[in-house]
Parts: sequence; structure tokens; C-alpha cells
Amino acid sequence: MTTTTLRQPVADAPAAGRSTAGPRDRAVGVALMLGSGLSNQVGAATGALAFPVIGPAGVVAVRQWVAGVLMWVVGRPRVRSFTWPQWWPVLLLALVFATMNLSLYTAIDRIGLGLAVTLEFLGPLSVALAGSRRRVDLGCAVAAGAAVVVLARPQPTTDYLGIALALVAAACWASYILLNRLIGRRLPGAEGSAAAAGLSGLAYVPIGILTLLHHPPTARALGYAAAAGVLSSAVPFLADLLALRRVPAHFFGVFMSVNPVLAALVGLVILGQSLGWTEWLAIATIVSANTLSVLTADRSRVRVRRRPRSVAVCVAVHQPSPD
Repeated sequence: MTTTTLRQPVADAPAAGRSTAGPRDRAVGVALMLGSGLSNQVGAATGALAFPVIGPAGVVAVRQWVAGVLMWVVGRPRVRSFTWPQWWPVLLLALVFATMNLSLYTAIDRIGLGLAVTLEFLGPLSVALAGSRRRVDLGCAVAAGAAVVVLARPQPTTDYLGIALALVAAACWASYILLNRLIGRRLPGAEGSAAAAGLSGLAYVPIGILTLLHHPPTARALGYAAAAGVLSSAVPFLADLLALRRVPAHFFGVFMSVNPVLAALVGLVILGQSLGWTEWLAIATIVSANTLSVLTADRSRVRVRRRPRSVAVCVAVHQPSPD
């Protein structure tokens, strides 16, 4: 197999990271990614409509129950066959799910959807920049840090607890990415994520019961919270899965940068949460830092992959035949 690969002309090999899908498939992929982002943020905003009745904890509990059931049905985890090396990252992921959603929804209640999601987005950005020694990534990190300082600048109305909770959600999102990588190597398909979502939903049973007894829900509030579970969990999961079959992974990563912008727009339209020009500038800076980091990293990987391949082909061509 290796010999066959080496004897193929370099020009015939597809470029690293390039999608083989046609223009129509890519257009469908972009539509799916846009739909996923909108669904996620509309779901968060819809859940926020129930805050005055059942509070963030009540919304998160209902959302976790709905998401846990849906993910369990889709992923069909065979938990009885899990070994301890498979179980412990699943348990940690369940804890991350529970903490991330509660901290994010509480942050949304305090500082608004746009700012909360923007700060949460620092999680995947940190994972992308961690361990990198490239100057461009250092510049991206400095720019993102400056944007956070702008968002958290001391003012009489600054909600430091809300900012801190959004940063906790960011740390959870970074942990989510790292744990999913590990689980993906140890469990097939979506079994790990489904099991973690189910466990997170179970953990919220006593919390949700106590919260709903203390804050009696209305049918509308429960509907908002359940819609958040569908729109922010099940729909993005399915849409992202289908989109990744149609677009390159690096393009998917770049497109994720639109989420803070979508969150700010959805917060404005649905929740009436407006932002000042400094907040919009900070959001644009964080989005640009992530986009630049992903794009330049992808080009670097393409160059690194091409160099060894060219050398290998030359060696194969000039090697004398064993006959």
C-alpha cells in the first residue's frame, strides 16, 4: 500500500484538508452550519425567556433532561460494556456538560447572550492556541486577551460574577473538546457523548425537582426550556454531523467563529439586549483572532504535509529496482 502511494504523481493527490464535495454539497454544508449556529443561539435565547419563572437552574435542568433523552436515543451507548478507561472520561464529560450549561445560562441571565457566548468562545480559541509557538498565534492570543479586558473593563454596571461564570463556561468548553478527542479514540460513534449527556440529565433530576418546587413552572416556561434542549443540543448535533460530511474540517472550524456574532444578533432581536460599539469591537476582535489562527494553522499543516511527501516520492523514483 505504501509503495503504491509513493509511486502516484504528486499532482494527482488531493491537497491536504481539501474537500472532495461538489459546489452544491458545499452550499448545503454552509446552510447546515448556519442553521446549526442559529438554532444553538435561538435555543439559548428561548431558554432565557423562562428565566423570570424558573430561573437559569430550572431551565438548565429541563434542557439537560431533554438533551439527555434525545442524545441517548441517537447515540445508543452500550454502557454495560464500558471499561474503566472508557468510563472515567465519560464521567468527566458529564460533569463538564452540567457545569458548562449552568454557568453559561447564569451568565446569560446576568450579562446578556452576546457577551456570554463571546467569552465562552475563548474556550475553543484557547485550545487552538495552546502549545503553539507561532508568532501569529501569539498575536491572536494577545488580541483576544485585549478584547476580554475591554469586555470586563471596570464600570459601575460591570457584572464581574457574570463575566467569571462565562469564563467558567469557556474552560468547560475547552475541557469538552479535549475530553471528546479522548472519548472518540476509546468509544465508537456518539456513544461517549450520549452516555455523558444521559448522566448529566440524571444528575439534574434532584436539582431540577428542588428548583421547580421552589419556583412553580408555567406550561410556557417549561416549553421554552424544553425548546432550548432541542434547539441547542439535538439540532446542532445532527446539523454539524451532516455538515462535516460536506465541508473541510478547517472550514467548519472557521465558521464556528460566527457564533458570537449570531448570539449578539439573536440577543438583540429576541431578548432586546443591545451592545455598545466597544462590545461589538471586542466581539469582532475575538472572532478575527480565531479565524486567523485556524486559517494560518491549516496552511502550515498543508506545507508540512507536502514537504515529506515530495521527498518520499523522489526517493521512490530514484531508488534502484530490487529486481
